[in-house]
Amino acid sequence: MSRAEQPSRRTVLAAAVAAAVAGGSAPAATAADAPDTAAAESAPARTVDYRSWTTYADWRAGSAKGTRAVAGLRPGVVVGTPLGTVDYTDPHTKTTATWEYATWTSPVQTLAVPSTEVIASWSASTPAGTWLQVELKGTYSDGTDTPWYVMGRWASGDQDIKRTSVDDQTDGRSTVWTDTFAIDDASTGLRLASCRLRLTLYRRPGTKLTPTVWRLGAMGSDVPDRFTVPASVPGLAQELTVPRYSQEIHLGQYPEYDSGGEAWCSPTSSQMIVEYWGGRLTPEQLAWVDPSYADPQVCHAARHTYDHQYGGCGNWPFNAAYAGTFKDLQGVVTRLRSLTDLETLIAAGIPAITSQSFLKEELTGAGYGTSGHLMTVIGFTAEGDVIANDPFSADDTAVRRVYRRREFENIWLRTKRYNAGGKVASGTGGICYLYFPARPTVRQCKALTAVGVPV
Repeated sequence: MSRAEQPSRRTVLAAAVAAAVAGGSAPAATAADAPDTAAAESAPARTVDYRSWTTYADWRAGSAKGTRAVAGLRPGVVVGTPLGTVDYTDPHTKTTATWEYATWTSPVQTLAVPSTEVIASWSASTPAGTWLQVELKGTYSDGTDTPWYVMGRWASGDQDIKRTSVDDQTDGRSTVWTDTFAIDDASTGLRLASCRLRLTLYRRPGTKLTPTVWRLGAMGSDVPDRFTVPASVPGLAQELTVPRYSQEIHLGQYPEYDSGGEAWCSPTSSQMIVEYWGGRLTPEQLAWVDPSYADPQVCHAARHTYDHQYGGCGNWPFNAAYAGTFKDLQGVVTRLRSLTDLETLIAAGIPAITSQSFLKEELTGAGYGTSGHLMTVIGFTAEGDVIANDPFSADDTAVRRVYRRREFENIWLRTKRYNAGGKVASGTGGICYLYFPARPTVRQCKALTAVGVPV
């Protein structure tokens, strides 16, 4: 996402709806309005390069300093013999603690798509007394290097550190915006040609505790600027049975996690798919939630995806990592090319979470406009329209929606749009969360590979 788009990640839909009403005469993103529409229509399909490390051979191929690879049904990397200790002052609690640490660094990955953006994602376990950090370092297309950028400091719980992104990371040529590495000025032709990721695993000194990382991935992309995208041809009529949860019934709940309602579209969507795959929370895990609140598992998802620096629950990798905390699940953040990719996934039983922004009049039947919103795609009608579990609904029973195929595809895949004030703003360019089993079926593997996520 562009720099201008980043503040809108927190989906304060109520404000967006008000702006859309006030600016009802603002131009919509039509072919006549968009100066580069013709170029976008004739441009090749968006290109993405997703690479992950998941196998025992993958973990063995990295550079281990104090870590070791573990084999088994779910290979990973853990703390072996720590390198030493380090003090970490949590910026959100101001508490300083000493931690043992060890690192694992991936091999350099040449990006098949020299990229303007890179997003890391991971699936891991962090028992109490442990946490991890993910960093990215790249080489530009002119041969110079980026610094090591922190892409997230993460733990599944919040008893040891406060889960956080890191602001103010830039070298004057690229910047990390919450969870996204981005070239500052893509029009110069500068791209990221290669990258590598580094894990730092932390634990309480003198213990045998360890984080375990099962999946680590990086998605590089160079999505062309476009107000519209080519229309895909419908090819599937199928609907998956996915639980339905409304974010709106939580309005005003837990201000420390951004007060529910419009701010909770991402964790609400995540919880729907986690439960589709059988992920369940125990009464003990939900005991902290006010017993008068409906759907306490959504409150739990919000708490456990909340980014204390960003001040919201919309950190993309933190949501994918939350899914990975459930037994035998893993999560990925990537970009897809079209609704045909989503059809491929649905046919294999894999629902998806998409991120989009739009004016009220751009998505028939939504009834609102937004500068950024997550919803769950669960199927397609016989006419090819999109069946979505949209958490921006009055209650759980109203969550299932059917949206027009052409409208949905365009608002999700475009990178440029007009906002309610008539100014050009950014779109997400096909961002998608994919949650799926740790050991997918042959059919699921084929579908994931077909959309660029080999497993």
